[in-house]
Amino acid sequence: MDDGDVHPNPAKSSRPRRFVRAVAALAAGTILVGAGAAACGSDEQKVVIPEGIPPGVGAPTPPIDINAPGRSADQLADWAAGLSGDVGIGTTALGAYGYAAAVMTETLPGCGIGWTTLAGIGSVESRHGTYDGSKVSMLGQVAPAIRGIPLDGGPGVAEIADTDGGMMDGDPVHDRAMGPMQFIPETWLKWGVDANGDGRIDPDNIDDAALTAARYLCARGGDLTTAAGWQQALMAYNLSGDYLALVRDRASAYSVGTRPD
Repeated sequence: MDDGDVHPNPAKSSRPRRFVRAVAALAAGTILVGAGAAACGSDEQKVVIPEGIPPGVGAPTPPIDINAPGRSADQLADWAAGLSGDVGIGTTALGAYGYAAAVMTETLPGCGIGWTTLAGIGSVESRHGTYDGSKVSMLGQVAPAIRGIPLDGGPGVAEIADTDGGMMDGDPVHDRAMGPMQFIPETWLKWGVDANGDGRIDPDNIDDAALTAARYLCARGGDLTTAAGWQQALMAYNLSGDYLALVRDRASAYSVGTRPD
């Protein structure tokens, strides 16, 4: 599985691979993602990616009415369009991440989650809703629907028996992760929220999925502006030091307005 492949789900890994080494290095700020030296034969300076955790929160979103009718994230269309090309994220997905962070800033200011963390997770989990040819509509709907592997207890995979009768994830034997942020049915039923005002709580809608992920992370980590809080939130999402490092690398790149390597 390469770095962009779908990961199993928020309760995913049954083993924290290289957890101690990876997290210790991040906390100490010793993992270098970018370099300030110019590439060989080029006068252009590379963007330096900040080290350590938590990653930066990135370009601030403009003030919006989080309760505006319709798809409230559309208020961030210009903001997203201005960043999209540089960070390599579609405008609809980027707006969803920004809106989710804005909602948490207003409703739970003590959390401090940045849109960059949500984008880092979205990149690793589903390439921002575009894994395996899926596309994100202007309303945030991801189709074809993205489903993870069966959580059958195989190597590196948690074993989770079916909890939804296959109604949500299409698997009546084992649970599978769902949608662009890869939630298992049981977690989605507890934390899922309607973020785009369409009256549905849909794991295959990137607005709903991004805000659900933000709520989950804030509940699990508390203050995500601290290294301890951010680490705790990410380890609750996926108990893997490798996963944490990968999300951090991508979120840190987004925080300085560039694409991850």
